[in-house]
Amino acid sequence: MSISLTEAKLYHTLCDFFEQHNYALLPEKKQFRKLTSAGFLNVIFSVTEYAENDAWVEVHFGCHNQQVEQIAQQFLATNVVDFRNDTNTIIISIGTYNSVKYFRYKIKSDEDIQTTCESIKAFFEAVGFEFLETLTKIAEVERILNFLPHKPCKFLYNQTHRCFKGTIAAKLSHNPQLLSLSITYGAYLGSNGHHQDKVQFAKMITYLQHYSAN
Repeated sequence: MSISLTEAKLYHTLCDFFEQHNYALLPEKKQFRKLTSAGFLNVIFSVTEYAENDAWVEVHFGCHNQQVEQIAQQFLATNVVDFRNDTNTIIISIGTYNSVKYFRYKIKSDEDIQTTCESIKAFFEAVGFEFLETLTKIAEVERILNFLPHKPCKFLYNQTHRCFKGTIAAKLSHNPQLLSLSITYGAYLGSNGHHQDKVQFAKMITYLQHYSAN
């Protein structure tokens, strides 16, 4: 089954389910999205070719926190202006959430579509939607991003972005450990990031020192 046909059948099969939970289909962005007062929650579908007439489907989900992203996108060296309003503050795949490496759904037939969709529905009914709703609170976004700051965060693929967004979330949620977090993340960028990332991070820290959400 081709990529385009797989996507179309997935969206068609899942549309009613996600709409019942107030997630609207945005096919051009390959996702279902729910608007919130903090930004939006989303479920993203990544469909890739596995072999002739076969496809792999990976499902990612997370949130866009408007406050965090408005600040972060000003300083991230690799940001693309056209996509600023669609960036994810938190994003994780079903496989990573369940600690199953390289987990994807294999699609060859309409039967596979049905089986895959039932599995996706079961996941979101059991834990996915509940987890997503917690992400409407900046305190929870901050907790996830800054849990074990010396180790990679599995809830965001780009660890450079984690440093920026974790620091911003700490500022917005009034985390008393903001200074130590910024030192930890600055050291990480100094060892693992590009020079420009370190420069931009320093600029962001200066900005945050004078920033007030009011």
